[in-house]
Amino acid sequence: MIAHLHGTVSGISPDGAIIDVGGVGMRVLCTPGTLAALTLGERAQLATSLSVKEDSLTLYGFATDDERNVFELLQSAKGVGASLALAILAVHTPEALRRAVATEDVNALTLVPRIGKKGAQQILLDMKDRLGPPGDTGTALPGSKPGQQRAPSWRDQVQSGLVNLGWPARDADLAIAALEEDGTIVTGEPVDIAVVLRAALRKLSTR
Repeated sequence: MIAHLHGTVSGISPDGAIIDVGGVGMRVLCTPGTLAALTLGERAQLATSLSVKEDSLTLYGFATDDERNVFELLQSAKGVGASLALAILAVHTPEALRRAVATEDVNALTLVPRIGKKGAQQILLDMKDRLGPPGDTGTALPGSKPGQQRAPSWRDQVQSGLVNLGWPARDADLAIAALEEDGTIVTGEPVDIAVVLRAALRKLSTR
């Protein structure tokens, strides 16, 4: 079991990062919030969870042990696999998720792409008394940046992802504005950060 990685960030993509650990590049899939706190060439430490399937090994990385633990707990809910658990944490911090479960907030969970009302109700049922009460949060890992646990808005996450990929902040903002203008992003509807990042990169590549 790989519990954490501590190394140099050697690559960042819209859905993950490569951490160089002793000369070995370990690819980890991360939430946009975690990716936004990583900087190419700098040291970082991520809590990790390894998903083992017959034909693949996938490593997931998180800013805190708490986020990693919630990711693993979510997969005990009916119908929730690793990719959906990561999508939930891309929209909600562990603390926000605890509040949603404590208050049985179905609408909060339906903000996550691919989760409908029935799925949200099932997750709330399965997670009841499992995540702990609101306020039971984890501590950022050594090497993480102050404020890393705060969940930035989708706009901040997309902009940070683009900047980490080498685009100037002004160009990132223009790409986001273009996506709003052409209807790719609709105000008030759930935003899939990974999809928006890819769409923004396509906009930037045609500039």
